[in-house]
Amino acid sequence: MVIVMAWLAGVVFGLGLIVGGMTNPAKVLAFLDISGDWDPSLAFVMMGAIAVGFFAFKAAAKQSRSLLGLPMQLPAMKQVDRKLVIGALLFGAGWGLAGFCPGPAVASLLVGGSAVWIFVASMLVGMALHTLAVRRGWL
Repeated sequence: MVIVMAWLAGVVFGLGLIVGGMTNPAKVLAFLDISGDWDPSLAFVMMGAIAVGFFAFKAAAKQSRSLLGLPMQLPAMKQVDRKLVIGALLFGAGWGLAGFCPGPAVASLLVGGSAVWIFVASMLVGMALHTLAVRRGWL
């Protein structure tokens, strides 16, 4: 049942990304181009996601178990540290250069052409390098 619900949540999330326009790199880049031909429509998508997430996390924090009976696992870190700032800068740079972030890129794999495959492959290499850096004590 857990796998089915995880799959269903992923499908709903992916469809939301597609319907919201987050899988269209041209639309994302137009949103990020505040000094050019700015497209503010993704701001409404993000505000909706933040509102849903805010209330969902508040409700989840009051629970010890999920609706499926699994232990509730929420982030424990409450402070901003160097790793978070560097990660956010790298994420933002990648998003601004490619027009993709990880979720929409994965959702676009079947329809996004070669650019999305290159992005996802690069993302996986970056994740592997991060894992290696952590294991070696570089981070």
